[in-house]
Amino acid sequence: MNSFKVHILAADKVLYEGECESLIVPTPWGQYGILAHHCDAICAIVAGRLTYRVPGGKNQFAAVSDGLMKIEDNDVLILLDTAEHPEDIDINKVRLAADEAREAMLQRRSMREYKEAQAALARAVSRMDVHKKHNE
Repeated sequence: MNSFKVHILAADKVLYEGECESLIVPTPWGQYGILAHHCDAICAIVAGRLTYRVPGGKNQFAAVSDGLMKIEDNDVLILLDTAEHPEDIDINKVRLAADEAREAMLQRRSMREYKEAQAALARAVSRMDVHKKHNE
């Protein structure tokens, strides 16, 4: 299978840099798949599960938060606020964060605080999903 270069960068670390056979990212419009020689594009990324396959390997998963993706000349650059492999996720902390986000949404102090809580809940749910998928 053909491959392409990918750089998955979070604000605090490099999640993965190297060759990739396929990539699936969460976008506001659903899951977006990329293979080698994809047309050039720029796309928003939302909290969810990112899936990538290294040449000759199995699918790798990561819980990601909001970010951007640029595809140009068979090279993909992904910039994210946060990204975690399943084994790095502390499920108890994630459940606590989800509960806190739900509580903040119920308080409805301002639209800004509501949207921040909504984003925190989306991130917590995506982290739980990636953790669950890895432990199946």
